[in-house]
Parts: sequence; structure tokens; C-alpha cells
Amino acid sequence: MSNSHTTYDYFDRPLRDLRISVTDKCNFRCTYCMPAEIFGPDYPFLKRNELLSYEEIERVTSIFVQSLGVKKIRITGGEPLMRKDLSTLIDRISQINGVEDIAMTTNGYFLPKYAKELKAAGLKRVSISLDSLNDEVFGKINGRGVSVQSVIDGIDAAAEAGIKVKINMVVKRGMNDQEIIPMAKFFREKGHILRFIEFMDVGNTNQWNLKDVYPKKQIIEDIHEVMPLESIDPNYTGEVASRYRYIGSDIEIGVISSVSDAFCSTCNRARLSASGSLYTCLFASIGHDLREELRSEKTDEELAEHIQAIWRGRKDQYSVERGDATTTRKKIEMSHIGG
Repeated sequence: MSNSHTTYDYFDRPLRDLRISVTDKCNFRCTYCMPAEIFGPDYPFLKRNELLSYEEIERVTSIFVQSLGVKKIRITGGEPLMRKDLSTLIDRISQINGVEDIAMTTNGYFLPKYAKELKAAGLKRVSISLDSLNDEVFGKINGRGVSVQSVIDGIDAAAEAGIKVKINMVVKRGMNDQEIIPMAKFFREKGHILRFIEFMDVGNTNQWNLKDVYPKKQIIEDIHEVMPLESIDPNYTGEVASRYRYIGSDIEIGVISSVSDAFCSTCNRARLSASGSLYTCLFASIGHDLREELRSEKTDEELAEHIQAIWRGRKDQYSVERGDATTTRKKIEMSHIGG
């Protein structure tokens, strides 16, 4: 199987990125993702046999890469480092012929323990979530009172291990919009790319309201007043962040604006949930069960054809259609597909 088989959807968008959630569990309870009052001690998380095994993940990744043209893999969760021996999986994926990049999204908490082995296994990049530098604000957001320093320790551990670091900050009006400038200054100093993410209506539990969105335009204006910015070109087609750099430096920031400025037209990502369902949009209501397919007698070729058919029929452009009164619908939870 060669890697030349690019697969295009209904709108001619190529399949390039695969995001794999390895667990639906997390040690944080962030208000915009897994609010504690819903994800409480009795919450029914997935059982072991409901999760894809590492062998199954390796097999399906290999099919996506070698038969469908995927080049980039991102490991997500929940919190991916809550899954045992994650570096084993990363090592296996990094050996698949055609994989150009392996990244991971994490809250950073476990990185001091695992950064070195993840780097040795082939992890190239990590996006670490941090929404404030103020302990009180951050403790409230993460729902567990976890300190800012524990995440900074994770950032430092990843950087020291030689993993490229980006920081993700979800901005919600009235929650942490006052933290935009302190965060920008701090990470400019540290030399890591900071990406601001508009508060999105992912899932059904985060009480999303358009009034809570602090839009890209406002974020950029706030920073520009203090530290002048200029916009820079995307690194590649389909990049979701609008990029800017501080004038007179090569340090950049990005804004992911799925609400005020949709980027559906270039979206090239498929998402595999921890239970093995394939989602063709972050805001999808239903997934396509690949777990049963993987556990059946189907050959790799048959599986590849099945996945190809799903992608070819893909018409998702939720953010473009969000304003439509008809788009109120139940959506998959962020903690299942890792954003």
C-alpha cells in the first residue's frame, strides 16, 4: 500500500490529519470541557474492553496513513497520559512508514514524569493547555485547584526533553479575558508559541453561549496595543490558527477562531474517539463505529475502503452553519474526541 492515495471529501478537502483519543478520563475538571458537576465520582467512563487496544490503534493508524494519505497524527484524550504506557503506542506509530509528525495535546501535569520517554519514543510536539497564570483563576477553571506551577513544570520538562512546545489558552469572556496580556508577555519571554482559542460550543455540557465568546479581533487588538503585532502566512493549507508575530521578533502567537471566523473550508482532520468511533467534525453528533469493524474478520483493504467511503461522503461545515437556527443539536463531548 503506497502513501499516494489522497482521499478527498465532498468539498474536495483532503484527509491529512488523524487525531486519536486514547482515553476519556482526565485528572482535571475544566469547566468548558468536563465540568465536575457532570463528570463526578460516579460518571461511567469507558471500560477497558470498550477502549481500542494499542494493537488496534496501530492497525487503524497504519491504514489511515498507508491507504488514505494521512501524514500527521495527534494523540489526545481526555488526558492522554492517564493511559498506561503511552510511549509504547507512540513508538509503534512513529515506525509506521509515511507518518511525518506525531504530536500530543495534554494538560501538562504528567510531563515531568514522562517527557523524556515520550521524546525517545518519537513524540515531536506537544500542545499544553493553560488558561491563566493566576493560581486562583486557574484552580477554578481546572476544577481541581491544580496550581499553575505544576503545568509550568510540565512545559519546562517537555522543552528540556527536546519536544517542541505550544501553549493553548481557551479564552472565555468574564472567566479569563483579563489574563490575555499576562499570558502573552510570559510566553513571549519564554519563547513558546501561545495560541488563544475562542470558547467553542463543543459537546452539550459546557453551557456555551455566544455572549461568552471573546472574539479573535478583540484578542489581537488587546495584545497589539501593548505589544504590536503583524500577521504572518499560514505554515500550510488547512492550518487552523491565524498566525501573528511580535513586530521586530520571530516570536509568534496564534488564534483559533472557530466561532468568529470559521475555517471549515480547509479542514482536513478526522478524529478517532477512545471507543473507536470515527468523527469527521469536532461538532459531529454521530460517529462511525470502527471498533466493531476492527474486531471483525475484515482485511486492511476492506477497512480502508470502508473509511474511504465515510470520508468521501463528508459534508461537515458546522462552524459555517452555526448561525443557522436549525443547527441546535446534540454533539459529541470534547472529552471523548480531544478537540
